[in-house]
Amino acid sequence: MSDPTRPPGPRIIAVANQKGGVGKTTTAINLAAAMSAQGQRVLIIDLDPQGNASTGLGVEVDDREYTTYELLLEDIALKDVIQQTETENLFIVPATIDLSSADIELISNEKRSFLLHDALRQHAMDDFRFDYILIDCPPSLNLLTVNAMVAAHSVLVPLQSEFFALEGLSQLMLTIREVRQTANPNLRIEGVVLTMYDKRNRLSQQVEQDARDNLGELVFKTVIPRNVRVSEAPSYAVPVLDYDPTSRGALAYMALAREILQNHAKLAA
Repeated sequence: MSDPTRPPGPRIIAVANQKGGVGKTTTAINLAAAMSAQGQRVLIIDLDPQGNASTGLGVEVDDREYTTYELLLEDIALKDVIQQTETENLFIVPATIDLSSADIELISNEKRSFLLHDALRQHAMDDFRFDYILIDCPPSLNLLTVNAMVAAHSVLVPLQSEFFALEGLSQLMLTIREVRQTANPNLRIEGVVLTMYDKRNRLSQQVEQDARDNLGELVFKTVIPRNVRVSEAPSYAVPVLDYDPTSRGALAYMALAREILQNHAKLAA
């Protein structure tokens, strides 16, 4: 039963697509930065053993003493795993390759699908006053991704503007449906965001048309363009908004953040 004396918790969004190379981590980092630039306090949970979100936000491997692995599998205090990034109002729970063994270790745990859900709803989380938590999922539909979906209110799906882009969505949608039926009946699809979009390319235009025809209003109005500044920013360990705030990529992520925040404001009204 929920506690009426507790403040409302943060909105939790899992950024997921089992296909690699679709701009999932790039979207998690830059959407979080864009939300924080618009006055939101945001936490990223790096749930990918590659730890790219952690690297992309400047968290050195030597500074990842406590990570999502400990958050899931050990009784560790939140203040020890949550790190402030160089970006104001943006925090992260980093990841290392240790997380790759978590799937095996989770199998024997009877609460294996609810570990992240419970970790993100402990009372100590209230002190951080987060508005949003974005979970950067691994590029597979494994137990870590299921943990993210059980913990989340919604799933945001980055969709690369390329041939066969829609084909991989069916398995993801099935997984979301299974999680709804078994563990998280309120889970919804936040939306599908087209990434690496090139308006000069007929294929990008065709993928967008197909996505909008098949998925309707689930597809965000904002599309994320293929932009060299977005690609360069991780090598400087900063979001594109810090690297080049006037670039097309930075402006697109700001527009996506506004679209999501406005959608949530309408839902709350």
